[in-house]
This record gives sequence, structure tokens and C-alpha cells, in this order.
Amino acid sequence: MTRPSSNQKANHDIFIISLGCPRNLVDTEVLVGTLKRKGFRVFFDSERLRKSKTPGIAIVNTCGFIKDAKEESIGVILELAALKKEGRLGHIIIMGCLSQRYPEGLAKDIREIDAIFGSSTFTRIPEYIEGILKGQKKTLVDEVPGFLYNHKSPRSLLTPSHTAYVKIQEGCMNFCSYCVIPKIRGPFRSRSRESVLKEISSLKARGVKEINLIGQDTTLYGIDKRGKSTLAALLKEASQIMKSRWIRLLYTHPAHYSEDLIKTIAEEPAVCKYLDLPIQHINDRILKSMNRRTAKKDIIALIKNLRKNIPGLAIRTSVIVGFPGEREEDFNELEEFIKNTKFERLGAFTYSPEEGTRAFSMPGHVPEEEKNRRLERIMETQKKISEDYNKLYLKETVKVLIDEKDREGKNRYLGRTAHDAPEVDGTVYVTSKGGLRPGDFVNVKIGDTLEYDLVGSQI
Repeated sequence: MTRPSSNQKANHDIFIISLGCPRNLVDTEVLVGTLKRKGFRVFFDSERLRKSKTPGIAIVNTCGFIKDAKEESIGVILELAALKKEGRLGHIIIMGCLSQRYPEGLAKDIREIDAIFGSSTFTRIPEYIEGILKGQKKTLVDEVPGFLYNHKSPRSLLTPSHTAYVKIQEGCMNFCSYCVIPKIRGPFRSRSRESVLKEISSLKARGVKEINLIGQDTTLYGIDKRGKSTLAALLKEASQIMKSRWIRLLYTHPAHYSEDLIKTIAEEPAVCKYLDLPIQHINDRILKSMNRRTAKKDIIALIKNLRKNIPGLAIRTSVIVGFPGEREEDFNELEEFIKNTKFERLGAFTYSPEEGTRAFSMPGHVPEEEKNRRLERIMETQKKISEDYNKLYLKETVKVLIDEKDREGKNRYLGRTAHDAPEVDGTVYVTSKGGLRPGDFVNVKIGDTLEYDLVGSQI
């Protein structure tokens, strides 16, 4: 392995820009841990990058899942390319999903890029930095990604110190017709239960109060090792570690729930009664075309089962509008289902045609203007549902995890209930006479509600 000299480490700041989802963020954290272990100085301040007197190295962890994410990633790279042309940035390294999808195109179209690493090769960046500093170009992208970090991997948390993501598996085996994840993240592979539990224990010892379990499909965790999902067993053991703290389950698939998993979520006190359950659509013809491996009756039965057997459950779902072949009546069916089901949390997205997927060449693509119209209708529908749901909290006392001090309000703090995942869900504005700290659990009496947020006072 080629290692940079001490002098090179001292004189070349590395600036990290992480884009995309929490799964990407974990990769960035592993890279940062690796860089720091090897003695590099790492920064995340874009202003420092622009004002640095010594041209540094920028590393961008890109997202390449859908059109908007690709455009954001390319926009950031082009901004860095402009800084490089002006002499205010020395080198540009890109990694992640966009790099995995388009390594040749990126190298050809954006000449300012010095090195390209894929979704599985990014941990090797440090060993190539010396060559990159000498002007060597490098592209290192595995055809089939296979990397999976573990509890021994160096990792530097970029989340607030009281909350963390733990990736329990990587890759996907569902092959939804609109999705490129199997191609850019590789085959489904699970971490060992021992590794996950050791990492959770380590994070708890560092003061983490909330663990968010993530993956491409967490409900299938362990199937590649045992022939069946072992997520329920993992949750039981993780709950014994976290006890009065929180464990949150994200990125589940409605086709892969078991009765054992539902029972475990209901019975384990540390497991948040919150489920991230993307249904994507409800029309049977569209679900089949999406290759979602589930049907309307199955989704209805699952939601009924979840709400019956997990008291106090909040379900977050996501839906796609404007999928190829989606007729007005199909969309109306989806909207009516959302009105009737009243999901506590919901995100909606317009279909993004991605080359390399089966949906890309399907007939009946919906015009962008119509997709956006349908998106607005869904979000207006959900806004009313969310507003009504929040009103149920009025005068109730809820447990809140404090995230930070509110800079705009004296004696006011920002926090979340167990029904709110970091970054994507609502906020609780907490007034307190005492000095609260991030990571504190407090009881809050709700005195006002907003469309997506709550307002209350510590009691």
C-alpha cells in the first residue's frame, strides 16, 4: 500500500461532501475514519474550502439513484471544477453511486476530476492520494460491488453524537423495475449478527441514544446466511443492549414481514413503534409492473395486522406517482387509498426514468407536467392527514429526544418523538427553563400543533 508522507498529510486538507441517503452517509463516515486513522486532516466546511490558501483535495460521495440526485451530484462536482480552474482547489475525487454508474462518462465529460472510486472501492482512496497529488489519474470501480463494512472498520460519526445509523446489510435482491440499486450496490449481503451487535454496544458506550438500522431491505436481513430473515432475532438482542434508549427500523419491504418480526417490534420496549414501509403504489397492475412482489390485498392486510398488533404505531410510507402506464384512474385509486389509510407519515416522488432498468423502456410514460400535478395532489392530501394526526397530540405528554438548541428561540430546543426519524420527519419545539443537552430524553406536554411539527413545554 502506498502511504502519503507526513508532510503531504499536513499540507493538504481534505474536504468531504456527502450527498444522498443515510446509507451513503455511513460510507462517508467509514471513509473519514479511514482517512483520520492514516493521519489526514479532514474538514466539512465549504467556506473553509473556498478560503483555503493551500489548494486542498475535495472528495464527493455522490448519489445516482434518480434524476434529481444525479443532477445535484453533477452540480456539486461542476462547482468544485470551477474552483479548481481558479486555483483554489487542488484535486477532485468522487466516489459513490454516481461514480459506480457512470465512471467512464464522468471521466470524459468533467476533465477536472482526478480520481473516481465506486460504491465498493472508496476505502482504498487513502492509498492512492500520493499518486493523485503527483498528477496521476485513477479510476477504480468494481464491476460487481462487494464491500460491506463491519464493527472493526474505522468510522467517524457525522451525525449528532447522540444518534447514529447502523447499516446491517448492503445490496438488493428485489429487482424493482424502476430501481438501479442492485446494479450500483451489488448483490444482497448481510453483516453478521455478532458484528452488528458489537457496533451497537460500541456506539452505546460512546453515548449514542438512538440507533437507526438501515439497509436496502432490512426485512430480509440474514436471508443470505440462514436462508430466512433473522431480523427479529437481531432486534431482540439489540434491544437488550439499548434498553431504555431507542432502536428504529428503516427501509423495510411490505412483502417480507413475518409474524415473529411484528411480535418483536410490539414487545421490545427499545424498538420505536415506527415503521418505514414504502408501498410505492396500491393499484395491482402498477404494483406488478413495478415488480413489487405484493398486491393491494396484501398491503391492506399487512397494515391492518401491524396496527392491530403494535399499539401506538406510526407508519411512514413512500409512493411513486407517474409510473409508466399509470392512468388517471390508477392515480385516483392511490389517492383514495391514502385518504382512507391515513398514514402518519408519507413521502411522495415522481417516477424517474433510469437507463438500465426495465421500466425505462416500458410504454406509457407520463408527461413531467402531469407527474408534478399528481405529486402536488398527493402532498396536499397528506398535509391534511398530518395536520389532523398532530392535533391528537394536543394536551398529551410525549417522550422527546432533544437534538439541538433552537438558535431562534430563548430556552427553546428542537427534538423528536419516537414517531419521527432523523432528517425526514417532524420536529418538536420544546420550551424548557432548564439547560437541556442534545441526547436528553424529556417529557413534553404538547400545547400547539403545526402541519408537520409539534410545540410543547418540558414538564
